Amino acid sequence: MEKKKLVLIGNGMAGIRAIEEILKLLPDQFDITVFGKEPYPNYNRIQLSKVLQGDTEIKDITLNEWQWYEDNGILLYPGETVTKIDKDNQIVYTDKGKETPYDHLIIATGSNPFMLPLPGADKEGVTAFRDIEDCEKMIDASKNYKRAAVIGGGLLGLEAARGLLNLGMEVDVIHLADYLMERQLDRPAGELLQKELESQGMNFYLEKQTAEITGKKRVTGLKFKDGGAIPADLVVMAVGIKPNVALAQETGIEVNRGIVVSDHMETNVPNIYAVGECAEHNGMVYGLVAPLYEQGQALAKHICGMNHQGYKGSVLSTQLKVSGVDVFSTGLINETAETKSIKVFDEWQNTYKKILVKDDKLTGAVLFGNTKEGTKLKSLITKGANVEEYLESQQGADDGESIVASMSDDEIICGCNGVSKGAIVDAIKVDGLSSVEEVKGATNASRSCGTCKNLVSELLTETLGDEYEADTKESICACTDFTRDEVVAEIKEKGLTHTKEVMNVLEWKTEEGCSKCKPALNYYLGMIYPKEHEDERESRFVNERLHANIQKDGTYSVVPRMYGGVTNAEDLRTIADVAEKYDVGMIKLTGGQRIDLLGVKKEDLPNVWKDLGMPSGYAYGKSVRTVKTCVGAEFCRFGTQDSTGMGIQLEKKFEGLNTPHKVKMGVSACPRNCAEGGIKDVGVVGLDGVWEVYVGGNGGTELRKAELLVKVKSQEEVLEYTAAFLQYYRENASYLERTSHYVERVGIEHIQEVVNDEKLRKELNERMDEALGIYKEPWSEVLESETTLKDLYEKVATK
Repeated sequence: MEKKKLVLIGNGMAGIRAIEEILKLLPDQFDITVFGKEPYPNYNRIQLSKVLQGDTEIKDITLNEWQWYEDNGILLYPGETVTKIDKDNQIVYTDKGKETPYDHLIIATGSNPFMLPLPGADKEGVTAFRDIEDCEKMIDASKNYKRAAVIGGGLLGLEAARGLLNLGMEVDVIHLADYLMERQLDRPAGELLQKELESQGMNFYLEKQTAEITGKKRVTGLKFKDGGAIPADLVVMAVGIKPNVALAQETGIEVNRGIVVSDHMETNVPNIYAVGECAEHNGMVYGLVAPLYEQGQALAKHICGMNHQGYKGSVLSTQLKVSGVDVFSTGLINETAETKSIKVFDEWQNTYKKILVKDDKLTGAVLFGNTKEGTKLKSLITKGANVEEYLESQQGADDGESIVASMSDDEIICGCNGVSKGAIVDAIKVDGLSSVEEVKGATNASRSCGTCKNLVSELLTETLGDEYEADTKESICACTDFTRDEVVAEIKEKGLTHTKEVMNVLEWKTEEGCSKCKPALNYYLGMIYPKEHEDERESRFVNERLHANIQKDGTYSVVPRMYGGVTNAEDLRTIADVAEKYDVGMIKLTGGQRIDLLGVKKEDLPNVWKDLGMPSGYAYGKSVRTVKTCVGAEFCRFGTQDSTGMGIQLEKKFEGLNTPHKVKMGVSACPRNCAEGGIKDVGVVGLDGVWEVYVGGNGGTELRKAELLVKVKSQEEVLEYTAAFLQYYRENASYLERTSHYVERVGIEHIQEVVNDEKLRKELNERMDEALGIYKEPWSEVLESETTLKDLYEKVATK
């Protein structure tokens, strides 16, 4: 089949990323021609500031060497500009007389720096900061001149200013607004940034508007509209960019601020697409690399004929690191009448955090000084997460869970180079990578600013497990160098029975441990010695310690047990009476088919449980939680099995079972899967004469479809195989490792081999029965213990 002719106008980051994605999908279907205005191969434009600051060289920011084009059969014309597009005959023309036909044309002309139309703007010594040539001009100027003025206190201007300081120049920054980076930061963060940069030697003129650039042939200074003036030998304009749309306009392509494109990056002219800073999608023009790479991926899938929803826009985030100053922002940055905020300012450590909430959903964040939460916050804001999800993670409910574990494959790990989690994981698996340096070489992740190195290391750990030892072993926390498997082995070998004993014998670095290792050790001890180990309540997370979920206002949530989601009129009346008596703030039906009483005061919890007279629904624990069911064959005309009865059996059998992480189940009576078993930790589907058991699903942030474990004929076998799987997971997963991550890590084939071995399955079930044999209903246990009531619930109303 004759190859399609694909022409790319622009050799920048967005356009070449689209080509890279096309080559991954259909490597042999296109004859590719690239025209680039600059005489260089594709390079990382956003790392020019590193070159200017002296941290790296131009050759080090090259993303695709000349050889890459040759290896992929790409015809590159560097230093050649397309001057005309004949859209009717589908031919492009260049300034060097070349005529090239196309079947598909991608316009990726990027943007031009906005140069203020000031008197004197054409003088020698006035430059933008946009490409390698501008960078070289500034480096050359620093060798002969001493005073530089940067017009613009935004992201690019501050990076330029830091570079000029490193080059030995005195630097003044002129900014129209009354604080720095007002488009990315709020006032407190902007003022903190200014204070820090002033300590490094920068000088700022805020609320100043330049009226004129003075000098004869070469610049000698600036005059301001308020009458002030400063000397300057070099003037750098960093006041913004504007999409380069001239070629598109001349061609008759629809242009607004940028080239107007659809979700598939199509213009209004057939077979012509636009991507990157020149493109306008749903009224937005993006200048950050991550959205541009997302556009490139969507465009590639469309051109290659893949079924894809297209590009849906991006939640913007900004990360700035200038000489040790860490700043991050994403989403909404300033309060409105509809928002509420969570603010933390630590003057001693010079850190600041603000999180904005609208309609109970996270909508924006600003971080200064400590930006470790940036990736997690961006992920939560992108998916429209409820503020309670964030607060739960902050209070330690999921302490120790890797940030990357909850990220989807298309989320960006390396913002500088637009490298996604999926791309890194694929490279690790396919290319056999085992170190951060190898990942950097293969994917460019962590190649630039280096702030994502820890995330890359965590991905290596998550992907390779115990095989990853290139940089460091995955110790269970910073208190020890022992891994999970080593700790478990030492407990068994030395007969250790208590968390403090483990810490002492294994020479923990911190005497009391931390919120990550204490609950993990408590779990491992209970898993190894289910009968002998006495649960250490003080080592558990607050929700498990108090048998209720804490809410953002300090009240608690109570979820009584309703086996299989089935209730009765008497229980409903009781719940209503309790809710009224204790002034419950909200009665909510959960996704797991249970009733949640929200807003219960801590001191009221014991009496709420007593008046309910129902067992705990375990909605707070790292344990088996609810079993969601459909109505099944008893009522549904499509039902083939008793899904409700099966769900009740599962829930009663595994009630209160401690597991490495929360376990959710679902049972459906037909392939329609109304109980959503396909995305549960354990999902059971009833068909004519057979039950299918699926495991390792996850319906949360990182959606994962469950995989078929086994097909069986009886309900007894469902219980048997489910018990074997859960016990094997209990014994071998790391604490806080979801079944989805565990199944993906070890492989469904390995788990099938284990549970299908009759001898091993029997042994696993015996150990499961032993673990289940020690269960005590937690609410009743609390009510029977005066000591626990006094110790944990402060004041308890008496009747």
